[in-house]
Amino acid sequence: MLLSFLCLVAVHKVEAATLDEYQQRLSSTGRHIDQLLDSVAKAEIGNRDTTRESGIITQIVKELPETEKVDWPGGSIETANQWLARDLKLFQNEPDAVKRAVILTGINERLAAIGKKIDELKNPAATGPSKDEDKQKLAEILRREEYQKPQAKEESLFQRWKREFIEWLARVFPSPSPMPASGTDFASLKLVLQIIIYALVLGLIGFLIYRFAPFLAGKFGMRAKQKKTDRVILGERIGADESADGLFSEAERLAREGNLRAAIRKGYIALLCELSDRKVIGLARHKTNRDYLRDMSKRTDLIENMNGMTSNFERNWYGLRPSELRDWEDFRDRYKQTISLV
Repeated sequence: MLLSFLCLVAVHKVEAATLDEYQQRLSSTGRHIDQLLDSVAKAEIGNRDTTRESGIITQIVKELPETEKVDWPGGSIETANQWLARDLKLFQNEPDAVKRAVILTGINERLAAIGKKIDELKNPAATGPSKDEDKQKLAEILRREEYQKPQAKEESLFQRWKREFIEWLARVFPSPSPMPASGTDFASLKLVLQIIIYALVLGLIGFLIYRFAPFLAGKFGMRAKQKKTDRVILGERIGADESADGLFSEAERLAREGNLRAAIRKGYIALLCELSDRKVIGLARHKTNRDYLRDMSKRTDLIENMNGMTSNFERNWYGLRPSELRDWEDFRDRYKQTISLV
C-alpha cells in the first residue's frame, strides 16, 4: 500500500493533475490552515470572525477537492480527501477555541504526513527504477516474517508420550480376533478386562491433566505475555518493559515537581496504555486522542470520564494558558475512577 490516503483505481484517460501540482496545493492548504489558527488566536481576545473563516475554508475546498485524478510515473491515482471537509465542518461547528485549535493542528499534521509520502513517491520516480528492481523489492518484502506461512507444529513431548503409550497399549492388548464358539466366555472376559484397563488409564491421564494443566498454562501464558514490543502512543515511544502503573507514577512525580502540563500528558498516555492492556482499545501509531475517544463510544460506563480527561489533556497540552493544580487533581481522580471500572 503506497499511501494510506490514496487508493489505486483503473481510470479512463482524462485531464489529471501532476504530482508536483497536487503537492503545491497541499502546501497552499497548509498555509490556509495557519491563517485559521491565527484567526482562532485572535478570537481569544476579540470576537470570532466567521466571515473570514468561511472565505478561507471556501478557498481550501476549491484548491483541494474531495477527490481528483493525479498522474505520477507509477500510474494514475485518485485522491481521497473527504477527511479534510469533515474536519473543517467540525471546526466551523465547534464553539470552544481550544478544541478548534486542536482540530486545526490535527489537519496540519495530516497534511504534513501526506506531503512526506508524496516525497517518498517522487524520489524513486526520479531514479527510474526498472521492473526488475520493483520485483526484487517486492520479493524482499514477501520474505519478511509476517508474510511467511506458519511452519507445521512439531509434536510436543506430551503428545509424543501419548502416542507412544497408545501404541504400547495396542501391542499389549491387541484387538480380539474371532474365536470359536467354545471360547466365547473367555473372549468376553478378556474384553471386559481390556475395557477396565482402558478406563483406568484414561482416568489417570484425565487426573494428571486436571492436576497439572493450570500450572503449565499459567507458566507458558506468563512467558507469552512477557514478549511485548515497543509501542508508540501520541507520538511518544513507550518501551516494551514500561507499564501503565510506571507511566502514571512518572506523571505524579512531574506533578509534585510543578510540571503539571507534562504530568497530564504523561497521565493521559498511561491511561491509553492501561486501556490497551485491558483490551478496551487498540493502540496505533497514527491514532490521535480523538480517535481513542471515538473507540470508547460504546463503553457508556467509561465515556464520561474519558471525555473529561481528553478535554483536560487537550486544554492543557494544546491550550494557551498555564496549567493549574485543580486540572491535575481532576485528571488524577477521573483516571483512578476509570481504571476501577474497567
